[in-house]
Amino acid sequence: MSSGRLRVLVVEDSLTVRRRLCDALGADPNLEVIAEADNGQAAIDLCLRLRPDVVTLDMQLPIMTGLSATEYIMAHCPTPILIVSASTNRGELFKTYDALAAGAVDVLEKPRGDGSDDDWDERFRAAVRLVAKIRVITHPRARLSGASRLRTAPAPSRASELGPSTPYPLASTGQPPLKLVALGASTGGPSALVTVLKALPLDLELTVLLVLHIDEPFGSAFAEWLSDQTPHAVRFALGGEPLDAAGGRVLMAPPGRHLVVDGVRLRLTDEAERHSCRPSIDVLFESVAHCIGPTSAAALLTGMGRDGALGLLALRDAGGVTVAQDEESSIVYGMPREAALLGAARRVLPLGEIGRFLADTARARRPGRP
Repeated sequence: MSSGRLRVLVVEDSLTVRRRLCDALGADPNLEVIAEADNGQAAIDLCLRLRPDVVTLDMQLPIMTGLSATEYIMAHCPTPILIVSASTNRGELFKTYDALAAGAVDVLEKPRGDGSDDDWDERFRAAVRLVAKIRVITHPRARLSGASRLRTAPAPSRASELGPSTPYPLASTGQPPLKLVALGASTGGPSALVTVLKALPLDLELTVLLVLHIDEPFGSAFAEWLSDQTPHAVRFALGGEPLDAAGGRVLMAPPGRHLVVDGVRLRLTDEAERHSCRPSIDVLFESVAHCIGPTSAAALLTGMGRDGALGLLALRDAGGVTVAQDEESSIVYGMPREAALLGAARRVLPLGEIGRFLADTARARRPGRP
């Protein structure tokens, strides 16, 4: 990142909206708009030539889409990208998730032109400043094509040298069968969740509960997108689902509501935010610890802040299996770092090994296994 002012490339095909974005950025003396682009190809050319500190990027662009531009930028000149989009239909939401999985850092809804816009300029500037701080990595997605693009493994991690058939040494004697896995993620979460879920075989028949920090209107189709990217049928929890139902379910907290295990059922609540988050990972993890701690496992994945760390500690204290993603493979080593500092994680693993570790743990605890 350059010293002094943050250098921003603004990519937006609507001149009216682009002017709004540039004017908002120009009101902050610490932000500088170094260039503007009205299509994806121009965005790539300017990014390669000027090397901005951050890019604000619309998804619906001529010549080359925002998704294609994201993939190319993250493959050839990794730069923090803030998606600024108004798209809320299913197809465009899927493209937004694809862009987040390809390396874009965060997403912000465009101003609506109504009373909700009163503080939009400041929220936009705050998002740009925050995104610019994120360490981004090279993604090879631009070199791939078709459906295989989103179904490829993440960048190799150091633990991947163990090989796919190498089991973790796990003691199973006297330990109860694993019934539930809880996952929590924030910034960088879309691709992380895909990686973990793809490594959890369907025949394990585990119930998986997950929380991702993603606000409306962008969270509404995320469960469906996860179903499309993994072998699992993912859906938003409705509340009231029994925990003793057949395993193999993947249920996600809907945007704006906490997901908790309440006795033998799941429940959704509108209680206060935790760490400015609703749904909160801590709320889910703590409820799992309270109700079924010894028969549960949880993984805290990439994300900003500290949500999930105390919940993971509660799970460990309750006898659950706890994992945190390591620093090298995290887009943002915030939440996992807090968990590691608390001693909440029994294992700290690269992203590419977390799903396999959870699967091996579940197999080791199956009834009747010698």
